[in-house]
Amino acid sequence: MDNDNKNQKLPTRRELREQREKNQPKKHHLVAWVVGVLATILVIAACYGGYVYHKTKSAIDETYDPTNKVTQDSFNGKESFSILLLGTDTGALGRTDVRGNTDTMIIATVNPKTKTFSMMSIPRDTMAQMIGTQNFSVHKINAAYNIGGAGMALKTTSTLLNVPLKYYVEVNMGGLEKLVDGVGGVDVDVPFTFSYGGYTFKKGKMHLNGKQALAYSRMRYDDPRGDYGRQLRQRQVIMSILQNSMSLNTLKNINEVTDSASKSIRTNLTFNSIMKIAKNYRDCIKNMKSDYLHGRGAMIGDASYQVMSDTELQRTSDIVRKSLGLSPVKLNNNETYQNSKNTDFDWNSGDSNQKYYVYEPNSDDWWNGDKLES
Repeated sequence: MDNDNKNQKLPTRRELREQREKNQPKKHHLVAWVVGVLATILVIAACYGGYVYHKTKSAIDETYDPTNKVTQDSFNGKESFSILLLGTDTGALGRTDVRGNTDTMIIATVNPKTKTFSMMSIPRDTMAQMIGTQNFSVHKINAAYNIGGAGMALKTTSTLLNVPLKYYVEVNMGGLEKLVDGVGGVDVDVPFTFSYGGYTFKKGKMHLNGKQALAYSRMRYDDPRGDYGRQLRQRQVIMSILQNSMSLNTLKNINEVTDSASKSIRTNLTFNSIMKIAKNYRDCIKNMKSDYLHGRGAMIGDASYQVMSDTELQRTSDIVRKSLGLSPVKLNNNETYQNSKNTDFDWNSGDSNQKYYVYEPNSDDWWNGDKLES
């Protein structure tokens, strides 16, 4: 060994440890606990200082809807609850409607006993009685929000399936785009190759930015499964938002995410309730599952609808009620009544041009009320 090597200073134990840490890949830590679409802006402020806390609280306070104020549950981590997720067709693609229809309607249920987060999609074209109108009225269920706001959407969906619903979260399509960008994009499994909105989606795994995710969520007519295929893609995007929000991107983009949320989200959950959900139900997000209400195509007047059989309505009701820890109850509502009057309707034909008639309540007369919208 030469003199230069003899005189070379050996690194200390501390220096060796620091060098090993420097060479190791950096790990991302959890910065958010998420439940529902609002989860993308829930950051545990105590870990990251007062600025993040107040930024998040200010944004969520701006999303609060006092016109649909309800008594908040304890959200103590022991009781199940459901939230109606609404995606409105405003705020993007040049649409400037104040309220708009709900292209997306999903009952999201959190069950702490089974530690599950489940989503039940309701097709936008589902025939439903509007609950809260002065006179008997039947439309596609996506019109409930446009006609009577979140309150009517909650009551109509609740009555359709006989499930308790009092909380909602509404996100407009423009907000979805910004939320996706805020969490660093979403990862989806494209079911088949298609082009829409100027983008091409190739079958298989893809990472999408906000504009791509919006286009991916909206395409319907080229999907062999129609609106049901679109619902599947929408659930993929929502699931990925939840998963990707558990990364440093949410904190890094906190200003973008909170600003987008305050402008694009409305809910009747208070800030305190949201923080309790984030704290007490975080484990449920690890086990997500989804389903949807299966309908049959039919013509009501000149408009194309999805009508639901008694069997399918009951199946869906039972699933949601079980997730809430409730016993099944036999459905008895306007939809089952209309089915009993349409005795000639063939539920197995697959003909989406079959005629389906809406009757006046407790009458053999056809309903000739307000215009059935397409």
